[in-house]
Amino acid sequence: MRIVAFESVDGAGIGVVEDGFVYPTGHLSFQEFLEAPDSPSRDAPLALADVTLRAPVARPSKLIFSGINYASHLDENPNGVLPDEPVFFAKLPSAVVGPGDAIRVPYEGCHVDYEVELAIVIGKRAHRVSIDDALEAVFGYTVINDVSARDVQFRNAQITLGKNYDTFCPLGPVVVSRDELPDIASVALRTTVNGEVRQSALAGEMIFPIPRLVSRVSEVMTLEPGDIITTGSPSGVGCFRDPPTYLEPGDLVIVEVEGIGSLANPVVAGW
Repeated sequence: MRIVAFESVDGAGIGVVEDGFVYPTGHLSFQEFLEAPDSPSRDAPLALADVTLRAPVARPSKLIFSGINYASHLDENPNGVLPDEPVFFAKLPSAVVGPGDAIRVPYEGCHVDYEVELAIVIGKRAHRVSIDDALEAVFGYTVINDVSARDVQFRNAQITLGKNYDTFCPLGPVVVSRDELPDIASVALRTTVNGEVRQSALAGEMIFPIPRLVSRVSEVMTLEPGDIITTGSPSGVGCFRDPPTYLEPGDLVIVEVEGIGSLANPVVAGW
């Protein structure tokens, strides 16, 4: 099952994508859809080409991001330390934008960076779930671009501020149910900037697998339907290139995860 948030000339809502068409579910949010995923469609199907896609989970209550979870990302960071347990930080719902929305560089000279991430979408309430049971809490997966202002993030360890400028969490284009990606380890991740490949890896290169991530977060906080947990990003980010290469107005950054789709966002000046 492939779930989208869409807008059309006749309205907006949550739909199921099949064979090039969007079948509206009658729900207005992804969380509402999770409460009754089998409810009948109220409207006629719409051609996918005739709708505008939005972030499929527009306002998750929590967005928990994995820090160093690919050895290659650690290898390129001269100050990195191999973690002995999953490392997390949070993004806020106000940072979320969808497919095609602009990433705004907040001020001139800001060191705006990209990171492709396979993101876990929680499907049901979960608290202190075991590693063995963790996947039962997962509805499916989507794609996220973990955008950062590196000059803020690396100054006085201001990771929360550096990660949470408006538009710094592109999400989409769809949520794919877990059964559609049974072999998650073989799924490929990639980032391109203006057509140049910057990141390329397999999800199986993760240090801590998905059940470990979900279980660990649930030990600390209760996970709610629609919550997001990301799985980290591989090497190739702009700040560790030689020389560093940051996003600038006029760029087009595309992050993609095989089996889910591509998330393209233009970069514009926001000052």
